[in-house]
Amino acid sequence: LAVTLLFGPAALNELATNAYFNVFFFLLLLVFGASFLGGFELKLPSSWTNKVDAKASTTNGMLSVFFMAFTLALVSFSCTGPIIGFLLVEAATSGDLFGPAIGMFGFALALALPFTVFAIFPSLLKQTPRSGGWMNTIKVVLGVVEIAFALKFLSVADLTKGWGILDRETFLALWIALFTLLGLYLLKLIRLPHDDPEDKTTSVPAFFTSLISFAFVIYMIPGLWGAPCKAISAFAPPMWTQDFSLYDQSFEPDTHDYDEAIEMSRSQKKPILLDFTGHGCVNCREMEAAVLTDGNVLDILRKDFIVASLYVDDRAELSEPFIGKDGLEYNEVGEKWSYLQQYKFGELSQPFYVIVDSDGKPMGDSYAFNKNVGDFIDFLEEGKDNFKK
Repeated sequence: LAVTLLFGPAALNELATNAYFNVFFFLLLLVFGASFLGGFELKLPSSWTNKVDAKASTTNGMLSVFFMAFTLALVSFSCTGPIIGFLLVEAATSGDLFGPAIGMFGFALALALPFTVFAIFPSLLKQTPRSGGWMNTIKVVLGVVEIAFALKFLSVADLTKGWGILDRETFLALWIALFTLLGLYLLKLIRLPHDDPEDKTTSVPAFFTSLISFAFVIYMIPGLWGAPCKAISAFAPPMWTQDFSLYDQSFEPDTHDYDEAIEMSRSQKKPILLDFTGHGCVNCREMEAAVLTDGNVLDILRKDFIVASLYVDDRAELSEPFIGKDGLEYNEVGEKWSYLQQYKFGELSQPFYVIVDSDGKPMGDSYAFNKNVGDFIDFLEEGKDNFKK
């Protein structure tokens, strides 16, 4: 709220889709993932831990308990860093504070609960499992997940800047390779630095986890030829980045420009579906996969509408600056569409759909994130009927 009040309603969206910001988080999660895989250990300087530990020894009561707990947090940094770091990334890029706060609370509770239980029931300590190979396995699984999510942030930077280095096939190929390697690791066919070379027995939980990993890989493989893979549509790049597709039920807009859509509408006598979207918008990808690629929806869009997808986080430079009615100068394509959505329709959320006529006049109510296909068809039919009238 403070950032929005100080820097305007589009500030958080601009930050979340800033290419360099996303590249930084890509590298950060990559480092965390490599740490979990055993490449190196992340830990704070020992002098910090020693000073806090010494302070705990010279205090009494609740203050002593606090410093001992703080020492535990510092010592455990190599474990908490990647998890908490990922939650902070989510808070910064999604603008949602409640979800990450719940995640941090859950992580803190999980870390604190065993010590509380063992303090109340000391005899349980004799029954606890010793740390060993199972802990390394959990770290590797978390490391692979970290690296997989890191690619999502690189994808956002790639899309907003138009570099073209991580299209949909490349993204899926990397995820397929990652989870194939994870499955092989869980079956003890691949060993990593912190594994015991003598341990060659696959546990039952690891077997079933590898089964899930391989099934996930098989699910993603058709995506290389254009299958929608709806379960991961929120993370993968949009379908239009696919170089080769055998799938006919894919959503592709007629244009990415508002003015061009107006001209097409006048020449073809069709209403316009304005799709305010974003390269880094997870909900937009979900809507495209769950609703816009539905057969009935696609038939209506292709037959009766001009579809204009306007990316509010497109960082391409305009050929000439756009001057808004607020007197401000806008130099990027995304800034222009963000201004259009805010000024004309009083909204800044994505996805946001509105049907307009050849003069840009709304033909009914707008439509936001709702994956009910029937509701979306009703929205299209209402706009089409109003256009005919």
